[in-house]
Amino acid sequence: MAKEEGSLLAPELMARVRRIQIRTHQLVSGALQGSYRSNFRGTGIEFEEVRPYQPGDEVRSIDWNVTARTGEPHIKTYQEDRQLVLNLLVDTSRSMDFGSGEKSKRQTAAEVSALLSFVAASNQDAVGLSLFAVETERHLAPDKGSRHVLRIVREVVGARAEGASSSLARILEEQLRHLKRRTLIFLVSDFHGVEDEPRWADVLARVCRRHDVICVRVFDPFEEELPEAGILLLEDVEDGRTVEVDTRSRRVRETWRAAAERRRALLLEGLRRTRADLIELSTEADVADPVMRCFLRRARGGRFGGLRR
Repeated sequence: MAKEEGSLLAPELMARVRRIQIRTHQLVSGALQGSYRSNFRGTGIEFEEVRPYQPGDEVRSIDWNVTARTGEPHIKTYQEDRQLVLNLLVDTSRSMDFGSGEKSKRQTAAEVSALLSFVAASNQDAVGLSLFAVETERHLAPDKGSRHVLRIVREVVGARAEGASSSLARILEEQLRHLKRRTLIFLVSDFHGVEDEPRWADVLARVCRRHDVICVRVFDPFEEELPEAGILLLEDVEDGRTVEVDTRSRRVRETWRAAAERRRALLLEGLRRTRADLIELSTEADVADPVMRCFLRRARGGRFGGLRR
C-alpha cells in the first residue's frame, strides 16, 4: 500500500517531485498543447488607454469625465485579454493518501496537477493552487514559470493529510467570494463524502455560472472492486478503524462493487445538475490519456454526460 505522503522526508520528497516532473514533461506533447490552446482562451477585455475621439469611433466608448475636463471628446480603448488563469483545487483529506499499488491518489493528483500546470505554463497562462480538506489549508496566488509549477507539485505531494471528508460546499463558496475574474478551475478530489453533503452540487452550479469548471475524480481500483485475495485486514484512512474482509466471498465482492457504483452514481447525478465537466483518473493508469480525451471532446462541442472511463 502506498506510503503516507505527509511522512516524506525532504530528499525523498524532492526525488518524487523530480520523477513527476520528468514523467509529465514527456506527456506535454504538441497534441496536448494544441488541444489545450483550442479549448481554453483568455476571456474578457482589459483597459488600454484614453485617446482623442476620431471619426468612426463608437460613441458609447466616450469617456465623459476626460471629455468634460479637456473640453474635447476622448474615448476609452480596450484590448482583448488573452491570458487565462487556471486554478487548481486539490483535495488533501486523509482519503487521498490511499493507494493499493505504486501510486497513491495524492501522487496521481500531483501528476495531473503538474501536467496541467506545465501545459498552461507553455501557453503563458498563470496557474494558482488551493489545497483543501475541511477548509482551505494552503493557497498559492496565480503565477507563471517553471519554478512556480515545481512549487505547485511540491505543495501537492508534500501536503500533510488533514481532516476527514472534504467540505466541497465550503471550499466552492470560498471560490465564489475570492475569484474576481473568469477562471478555469480544475477540482481534483476523490469526492469521498459528497453523498453526505447535499449542498455541494448547488454551490458548484453557482460557480459554473461564473467560471469554467472541470472536476477530476481520482480513484484507486481497489476502491471500485475487491480482488479475490483471501482475508484482508483493512484500515479506514479517515478514522483509523480496522475491519476484516473475506474477499473469497463472492457476495462480499459484489456488495463492495455495488457500494462503489452507488457512490459514483450519486456523484454523476450531482454533476449533471451543473455545467461542470468530468475527468476520471485511476491510480494505475496514465494521467494524460483521460485529460486528452476530455480536451478533444470539448473541442468537438461535447460536454459531460455520464462519461465512461
